[in-house]
Amino acid sequence: MTTAARASAASLFRWVFLSSFPGYLFAAVVTLDSIEIYRTHEWFKAKPTVYFRCKGENKTVLPDVKEANVSYAFKGQESWQPLTEFSNEKCKRCGFYEEDTLKSDDTFEEWEFCPSDFSSSDGRYTRINDKEFTATFLCPQCVPLMADTNSTPAAHRKGKGMHVALVIMISVLVSTVLLIGLVAAYKYWQKRKREQEQARFLKLFEDGDDIEDELGLGSVL
Repeated sequence: MTTAARASAASLFRWVFLSSFPGYLFAAVVTLDSIEIYRTHEWFKAKPTVYFRCKGENKTVLPDVKEANVSYAFKGQESWQPLTEFSNEKCKRCGFYEEDTLKSDDTFEEWEFCPSDFSSSDGRYTRINDKEFTATFLCPQCVPLMADTNSTPAAHRKGKGMHVALVIMISVLVSTVLLIGLVAAYKYWQKRKREQEQARFLKLFEDGDDIEDELGLGSVL
């Protein structure tokens, strides 16, 4: 199987799986595509240590981000990538922070990070904080979930109603055919039973006549 064929098969399997289990995502990897910070918070360090972290997860240090008002672009293949992963539709509490040597770390911004944020067809999401930073994230695996979630409610309800009606019709049809088959089988069994009983009854008479003939009772009578 070629690489293209395997990719197509994988995409088809993912689509079928997500259609059957819309609340579930394969490991949707989130990488940082670009970032620009507008200021730093550390007074005594010439170069800040900026990192990304989601609640309950390890922090990811961005080793290249050292200057304010400089746009940094990434390939998604850096040693510190990815930033995080989504395994379902649930959001995470995430943010960008800066290490502080004297007190608790400074916060650029902390927000609810969700798979539904990736609404563009290429799986990109840009987070803008006018005073702190602009960052673009990439999550192609989040797009199928968004495509399902962003369907119009009316169309979704209509499609779901048609699906339920179709299932009910098929169930009724199958049940009817099964019931008719059972009734026909029962009648056939009764008919066969009557025929067998009649055959045994006739055979008894025939056996009786044969016995009379052998004993000569018929001529005596």
